[in-house]
Amino acid sequence: MPNATPMRLFTALLLTFCLLPALPARAAAQSWTISGLPGGPAAELALDPETGALTLAVTRRGARVLEPSPVGIVTEGADLSQGLRLLHRRDRVVAEHYTTTAGKRLKRSALVREAVLSFAGAAGARLDLVVRVARDGVAYRYRLPGDHGAVLRETSAFTLAQDATAWLARHRRDYENPFVQYPATTAPAADYMVPALFETPGGHLLITESALDGRYSGPRLEHEAGTPTYRLRLWDERVQVAGPLETPWRVLIAGDLATVTESTLVDDLAPASRVRDTSWIRPDQVLWTWLAGGREAGQSLEIQKGYVDYAAERAWPYVAVDAGWYFLPDQWDVTDPDWPATSWIPRLVEYGRAKDVGILVWIHFRDLDTPEERALWLPTLSRWGVRGVKIDFMDAESQERLRWYDEILPATAANKLMVNFHGSTIPKGVHRTWPHVMTMEGVHGGEKRTLTTAHLTTLPFTRNVVGSMDYTPMALHRPSRPTSDAHELGLAVTYESGLQNLAGTVESYRARPEAERFLEQVPTAWDETRLLSGRPADHVVLARRDGDRWFIGAGIAGAARTLDVPLSMLRGRWLVEVVRDGQSGLVRESHVIDGPRGRLAVPVPDEGGYAAIACRWRPGITTCDR
Repeated sequence: MPNATPMRLFTALLLTFCLLPALPARAAAQSWTISGLPGGPAAELALDPETGALTLAVTRRGARVLEPSPVGIVTEGADLSQGLRLLHRRDRVVAEHYTTTAGKRLKRSALVREAVLSFAGAAGARLDLVVRVARDGVAYRYRLPGDHGAVLRETSAFTLAQDATAWLARHRRDYENPFVQYPATTAPAADYMVPALFETPGGHLLITESALDGRYSGPRLEHEAGTPTYRLRLWDERVQVAGPLETPWRVLIAGDLATVTESTLVDDLAPASRVRDTSWIRPDQVLWTWLAGGREAGQSLEIQKGYVDYAAERAWPYVAVDAGWYFLPDQWDVTDPDWPATSWIPRLVEYGRAKDVGILVWIHFRDLDTPEERALWLPTLSRWGVRGVKIDFMDAESQERLRWYDEILPATAANKLMVNFHGSTIPKGVHRTWPHVMTMEGVHGGEKRTLTTAHLTTLPFTRNVVGSMDYTPMALHRPSRPTSDAHELGLAVTYESGLQNLAGTVESYRARPEAERFLEQVPTAWDETRLLSGRPADHVVLARRDGDRWFIGAGIAGAARTLDVPLSMLRGRWLVEVVRDGQSGLVRESHVIDGPRGRLAVPVPDEGGYAAIACRWRPGITTCDR
């Protein structure tokens, strides 16, 4: 089995980490280094002796990933971006083990070196800068032990090399803009979303954040054309603070592209789980009917029963009922003392239960934005037996809206409702803290009609790095999609989502039996994730392991070619079944490959791709199906 001794490796790394010397403050130079594991990044801090302003740089293997960049925060009562002097430094090693209910890896080991540098500002105000360095990146946050009033701004900024390449998405309140490649310095003047990916002389750098909640405000990156600097700007002009403050983490995932893609640093930095019993949380495939039937499906019990029948045939455990199911004017009377028991959703739940298919329902944010509405809807849905909710149209990262998330998260957990947030922010460690959050939209996804394969092959290296992404693949019936059939099928692996909402029609699946077969096999939670090959806006080949089987998803942007990738994660002889584009539809072919030096070469057409399953070969085996 791959990675047979993760604890032994973790223990060795921990011993190595603890033996790294703590580098003392050098008063004359006013600079400090926080080193990580050998081969990983390091953080370099410097204090300007004249202005008392701090900068932070990130290096990796002797090369700069992030140039010296401003660090600081300004509140109503204190400007902690200048006039600083060091008081002391404290170092420690932080080692954690935790499990998740979905994601790139279910079992996680997080090992970081932390330094807390305490500074004094004007009039005695104090700033603690907390810096953590891990194998896959650097993170920092501001800690203000005193009460200095509202936060007015951060001076946090990120300066790249002049020749860096960027993959950026224009800022939008629901994170639903495409990623586009630019030279980092000459990218248009605009606000861009976080995360943002850069290629630098020292490797790749993904700028993102972790542990955002209602105590703070959401970020964006502000860029002035002609400069290599991206400044952090908060949603709110005044972030209300009462007492001491600890800000979200500014996260800099750094390394080669595989390190960035496979990173769990955003989750590693987040608070531990607040849900003790997770036995009711079950990630898996969902037959999502909105693109397959629109509003009519949401208003029809009989249509939804048909979807339950098909999901049961495929052994998919969920059907999602989207908008329309509770908006009919003659559906019920809210003055009726039995309201909302007159809905047909309980009947659908019972119908699905008999076929081992659970029901998820869409609900508008405006129907859950007060305590009274949450006290009505959430227990009612739970009592009906609904398994989860898709909550839509929050459309903000203001402090006020983030406080709503702080209220809805424990409320849905208390009612044992899994959550899919749409029209939302993106995961920023929320899945570790609230493991019933199975996925979030925050993506220019399958519902859009302006998709390109360049964008699609950038998402695994940008948006999907930070957590589960509800792209809603498999809209095989839509002529506007840019992907070949096999590329679209590969998205079921390429895109990680605890609830994978499959967007096709029943007819489109039945017309593609090889797609049906593959989707019956592929899970949505993983023991391991490996990037086999890729470059943003060009191609991606991702492998994910579930138990003793590997699943591979691949896709390209542009002209036809052969994707020839190493299968170095395999040991011994393996059967690899590939579903690719043929002359008249999807075809399946088998390869026997000896790992770890074996390679898989698959020809793909324009905008094409493939999906594959790998299982251990033995004499007589002809398929990886179960």
